[in-house]
Amino acid sequence: MKFKKTIALLTASFSAVSAVLMTAAGAAYQYGASNVLHLQDALLCREELIAADDVDGDGTVNAFDLGILKKKLLEEAGDPVTKSYAATENYVNIIGRNVQKEDVTWLVQSGSAVEFTVTGTSASVQLAGDSGIGNGEDYRPRYAVYVDGELIADTTMSTESETITLFEGSTSRMALVKVMLLSEAMYGGIGVKSVEVTSNAPVPMQPTAENDLLIEFIGDSITCAYGVEGTSSSESFKTTTENFSKSYAYLTAMQLGADYSAVCYSGHGIVSGYSTGDKNADSLVPDVYGQTSKYWEYAEPWDFEKRQNDVVVINLGTNDINYVGAEPETRSQEFIDGYVDFLEQVREYNPEAYIICTMGTMGGPEIYDLVEQAAAQYSEESGDERVMSYFSVTHNFQVDGIGSDWHPSPVTQQNSAYVLADKICQALGMESSQLGLNIAVDSVYTYDSNADSGANVYGYVNDYDKSFWINVMTGGAAASDIQAYIPDLGLKKDGEYRVEFDYTCTAEAEIPLILKGESGTEYLSDSIAPTSEKMHYEAFFTADAAETAELIYQMGGQDNYNLTLYNIKVVKIS
Repeated sequence: MKFKKTIALLTASFSAVSAVLMTAAGAAYQYGASNVLHLQDALLCREELIAADDVDGDGTVNAFDLGILKKKLLEEAGDPVTKSYAATENYVNIIGRNVQKEDVTWLVQSGSAVEFTVTGTSASVQLAGDSGIGNGEDYRPRYAVYVDGELIADTTMSTESETITLFEGSTSRMALVKVMLLSEAMYGGIGVKSVEVTSNAPVPMQPTAENDLLIEFIGDSITCAYGVEGTSSSESFKTTTENFSKSYAYLTAMQLGADYSAVCYSGHGIVSGYSTGDKNADSLVPDVYGQTSKYWEYAEPWDFEKRQNDVVVINLGTNDINYVGAEPETRSQEFIDGYVDFLEQVREYNPEAYIICTMGTMGGPEIYDLVEQAAAQYSEESGDERVMSYFSVTHNFQVDGIGSDWHPSPVTQQNSAYVLADKICQALGMESSQLGLNIAVDSVYTYDSNADSGANVYGYVNDYDKSFWINVMTGGAAASDIQAYIPDLGLKKDGEYRVEFDYTCTAEAEIPLILKGESGTEYLSDSIAPTSEKMHYEAFFTADAAETAELIYQMGGQDNYNLTLYNIKVVKIS
């Protein structure tokens, strides 16, 4: 994006205490740390560029402008002073549910965090431990510290006090810092006491700005990212393998550039927590939703008025499966009633939010049917139209891996985030990037043949794994006499896509493969070779226009063979 070299003075409000820069055209602007963050995000296409981003006034916004801006803000302004700043709202942006005690910010739910910019030659953050430090080695609160997006600390809290050096040196720098709780609420939290900075900057430390969108995620172990770093399905729970930064919830918020809050507890449900069939009434999210945390040290009412959620995502029901399934005739209605009651509770606390109900990552379509019924019943009875439901991406652990106790892997969590981000865009009327979506997921696989040429073919789709089996008896005269289709692929202009699938093929010659838009443009023209062993195919293309396309396998011209396709995906990658 380019601007004219002569730029009118902007009226946007910048930091009150800031450095004054001059553009090449001579127009004066005030800049602060918030502008550095904005320009960094703009260069990464997460923010819209504005005229003031052209710091050097050369008509182009690039990394040189960012370098000049940082350099000017770090110019010496006197002798450095070492000072300690409390982790309160004056100095840090507090993300997620938290408890304030004597100027200590306690991060008490999955993903709860503080975020700030700090300017100086050195900086460190002082952390505090709660009663969770008395847990076993694999069950203490886990946290992470990031500096400019780089992970510099990832460990569990084992002491009452801990100091983490953020950076140190002889040259002043500005850094974006985030301290985040990675493990779930029931194993304790971490306290952020203060940040010590050696600096000569007029504003050594300030909170990052809030994002426009706030999403709350209500869930169970899936939302907590239980076992996402586990190495085996037989491995049991540990906070050392639980990492909210790899949860679909966190990844969704990052993709949408949103702030987030999480309320999630492993093993919890709507009418019953995890059980072998009997009711577990001690592990119900509706009973504790109004609290900051269920953990005894922080079990106090949460202030929903502090900032209203724009979207609330409910991902519950997986732990109710065994209880409801033991007596579905009566307990199905109990679950529906309990879910409707919870929707009423969520709406009371979040009067303007769009509510999205989902589940299914670990299976349970029969429970999802009840979720869908509950959402429909609630909407009908209340007249509330700002509610929707959808079935989550179910993990394919044979392909995407598996975490501890059969929980979703990082790949599954990311796939879930891609879908949820798209659903949120649909709910709010925002344009979806469709990033990461398999646009072939809802396609109805089909085939046809040219009977006039003697072609004869039979096929079917396995509903369990969506494998596509096509058996050719007689192939006719040409490759185009038999064609198998993956239709209705909605392409976005300039979108980059990956086509992939696994296959076996007993033909004697290669099978032509074409991906063609309704305009007639062939985005892909290739072939697949015969193989008795399952092989993986992958190719890439860029769409010239926003149009509908189809993936075509031309199978004519050969007799008596089979082609079986597995895991067919057309994924938008940028």
